[in-house]
Amino acid sequence: MEETRLLNDRYQLLEGLGKGGMAFVYRARDLMLERYVGVKIMREDFSRDPAFQERFRQEAKAAANLSHPNIVTVHDFGLDAGKLFIVMEYVPGTDLKTLLQQRGRFTPEEALPLIIQACAGIGYAHRAGLVHCDVKPQNMLVTPDQRLKVADFGIARALASIRPDEKSDVVWGSPQYFSPEQASGAAPSPASDVYSLGVVMYEMLTGALPFNATTATELARMHLDVQPPRLTEMLPDISPTLEQILLKVLSKEPSARYRTADQLGRVLLNFGDARNAPALALTPEAAPVMEYTIPPAEGLTVAEEMASLNIDWVSVGLGLLALLAVGGLIPFWVWVYFVYNPPIR
Repeated sequence: MEETRLLNDRYQLLEGLGKGGMAFVYRARDLMLERYVGVKIMREDFSRDPAFQERFRQEAKAAANLSHPNIVTVHDFGLDAGKLFIVMEYVPGTDLKTLLQQRGRFTPEEALPLIIQACAGIGYAHRAGLVHCDVKPQNMLVTPDQRLKVADFGIARALASIRPDEKSDVVWGSPQYFSPEQASGAAPSPASDVYSLGVVMYEMLTGALPFNATTATELARMHLDVQPPRLTEMLPDISPTLEQILLKVLSKEPSARYRTADQLGRVLLNFGDARNAPALALTPEAAPVMEYTIPPAEGLTVAEEMASLNIDWVSVGLGLLALLAVGGLIPFWVWVYFVYNPPIR
């Protein structure tokens, strides 16, 4: 494809930014609004499929309605010269996978602020009724000031269109990161994205994926049946609490995980607060990251929910003692009443 090609008589393709199994990504210029954008052009074999075209249109419309600081904004989509395309905001920086390849791994103090931002963006999509279905570091863009934006809702599923009992022979997503239910062709859910976030977090902390295999089939089997190596085996100094959080996230059963990315983000925020770790305070350049708070989530365990509440237990205890004291006097006043007002025989 020529660099100077004009897409849809509006978007001038300038340079290639990357390619995947389904699409090519370009930096382009929007000649109408005079701004730089990112353009993803789907491969021709996908673009020719009428069913894929309709699904692409529905999901692109849903993604275009997402407006969140941690999600790449979708501006436009369409079909030109027989190829589907989607236009999104251009995000300077690089993807998280490239950063991992450059650095090897992140410390918890470096990883958690980025994962929390990913949870905020994906959690917003969950509340809007979408499951991303392809959460991976390649789809997380990190700017020079450490803001993370989740990209590529190209195979996202609307929750309203997902049947709990559905089964598919076609497995969508990336084998290294998809959830056990996706690996088996079962219906995805927000908990599927939570699992994938757990794989990303595991890779950030250890510098390695929890599962490695030479074929997609073997990777799928490992997601379904094999437990990942414990963090403490690879990182003896890792917090046991953080390891327990990650083990829950990587549970094989969706019901055993946090139900949404919001819940996971909230747990990680509470973990950081509990540690009171100065290292978790971001650099001045990255400080704005934490201004995006994650809303309260339902379905946390009792221990997690209680830990997230600032309860004055002294006041609660004194109140209970007062209640017991008043309640204990009731039998005494009943006795006094009957002493002075004996029942008539």
